[in-house]
Parts: sequence; C-alpha cells; structure tokens
Amino acid sequence: MLTERQRMILTAIVDDYIRSAEPVGSRSISKRGDVGYSPATIRNEMADLEELGFLEQPHTSAGRIPSHKGYRYYVDHLSPLNLLPSEELSTLKTFFAEKLNAIEQVVQHAGTILSHMTNYTSILLGPEVFHTSLRHFQLLPLNDTTAVAIVVTNTGQVENKTVAIPAGVSVADLEKVVNLLNRKLAGVPIYKLKSALYSEIGQEMQRHINHFEELIQVLDDVLDGGGQDAQRLFLSGATNMLTQPEFRDVDKVKSILDLLEETPTLMKMMTSASANLGIQVRIGTENDHEAFANCSLITATYAIEGEAVGTIGILGPTRMEYARVIRILDILSKNMTNFLSRLHE
Repeated sequence: MLTERQRMILTAIVDDYIRSAEPVGSRSISKRGDVGYSPATIRNEMADLEELGFLEQPHTSAGRIPSHKGYRYYVDHLSPLNLLPSEELSTLKTFFAEKLNAIEQVVQHAGTILSHMTNYTSILLGPEVFHTSLRHFQLLPLNDTTAVAIVVTNTGQVENKTVAIPAGVSVADLEKVVNLLNRKLAGVPIYKLKSALYSEIGQEMQRHINHFEELIQVLDDVLDGGGQDAQRLFLSGATNMLTQPEFRDVDKVKSILDLLEETPTLMKMMTSASANLGIQVRIGTENDHEAFANCSLITATYAIEGEAVGTIGILGPTRMEYARVIRILDILSKNMTNFLSRLHE
C-alpha cells in the first residue's frame, strides 16, 4: 500500500515521463507546484518506489521511469473526471453528425479520427463480426476426392471453398457431418464457429462419424474465416509507431508492425476484449504477445441492448497518455452505442 506522498510522486513521475519520454529526476519533480517536497525527500521516496517495483532506473546516473507495475497503479487510480479540450470534443461530435451510410464507413472513419487525435494506432472490430451468424452449411461432393463447402450466413452472404475429401470418408459420412453442423451451429455467430467445432461438435463427431479427425481438419479450414475477418478488422495509423521515441529500434518496431498484419491474432485479441463491456487497459506484458511487451492496448466496447457488438482499440507505447485516451474511447464508444441503437430502432 502506497502512502499519499508516494502516490503523488509516482503520479508526477508518470505524468512527466509521458510528456517528455526522458527519465525523471527528483529536482524536476520538486519544481512542480502540485508536489511541494524537497529533492532529498523525493529522492528517498523514489528509491522506495523503485524497491517496491513501481519505478525503474535505466542508467545509474539517470532519473527514474515507470515500470509496468507503476503504469498499472497509475491507470487503476486515474481520476474519472478527466476532461477533453473543447476542440477534441467538437471533433468527436462532428463525426456523428456526418451522414455515413454504412456501418463499415462509420468504423473506418472512427479509426482514422482516433489515430489522428492520439498519434497512436487504432484497431477497430466492426459490428458485423458479432451480428453475422451461420444460417446453413452444405458439403457437395464433386467426385470421389473433392467437394465444395458452402457457408451461408444470416445476412445472405455466401462463401464457398473447394476441399479434399479425406481417404475413406463416404458420402454417408459427409451427410452426417452436414446434418450435425446445421442442427448444432445454425444461428451461432461466425466468429464462434471454430471454438464450437472443437468442443461439442467434435465430441459428437467422434461418437458417430468415421474418420472424424480428418473431417474436423477439413471443417477447420472451411470455417477459418480469414477473408471475412480481414474485411471487418480496421487498422489506422500503424506507422505512428515509428514516431515514438521508444521505438527507434527498427527490429523492435518491425515485430510490432508484423503482428499488426496478422489478422487472426488481432481478431482474437479484440474479440477477447469484447467479453466485458467498458474500458480495458492492458499494459506491457499483460498483452498476450511478446511483440506488444512494450506497448499498451486500451479497448472499449460498444453495444446494442446491453450486448457488446464491436470493439475500439488504441495501441501505443506503455508511455501512453492514458487519461486522455481513456476519455476519448469512453466518449466514442458511448456515441457508437447510441448511433447503432438508432440504426436498429
């Protein structure tokens, strides 16, 4: 448990480091009007905060920088009353006054605005991922070794893919698979199909269908959904990473940019963030991938009738303007919720 003085000094260090990207010394903190302690007192508290894991010292003679633990404490104790400048509020309000005809337009435009306002990378998951579900599945043999898999969604979209029929699989087995999928998966959101395939569907196939392992692999390929995901995951400002001082190391930023191109990985990250309504902040190693170990991902969901239907994310360095970004995402996600609710009235 930190003392009031330690909390004040930690907050001041994080604020200064976010602004300057330079290690913060005790003298610069003592000059702040909101602190009011001598450099010696601040030095002692900084040493204690470092020992507790909230601060790090990159070089012996340098000041301190926040650790991931320090950022986490800072974020968890942010004031909920942070306000945006009037011009930024005006930008967000103007966005929803524009006449955008398609959901995809809204999401793409929101991503562009976010990346420009924050100078970070925006990642948005469009609502169609959550609204699109399986209506019908078909597997039509062309000959003894090849079939066409047809997936029809509730929105009327039809996708087909030519697949190889595993050796030993009969037409009767294919019919059983089709009947099982249509009975169990009709109405299931597209993005949940693969997880359902390996749970209840896989168990029932094992009991009733020959060569079920080979058939599951075929279905896995059919339901991969990479094309659909790519159309509904929107990125803007990926190269903003290059402007951040901590990413001057080309190899470090390359691994981040490479991961941003992996649509299935980003889909998984963003859909997991949508499990809970509201704002979520993942700092450094709290992210699932090593490439994002020096990044923070802040996400906000937007909903219809209390159910999350999309996710807005901002990816930046751990030295991120947390208060401002959280406020922007909070306002934008609430406006998105209201906008989509009006469309569905």
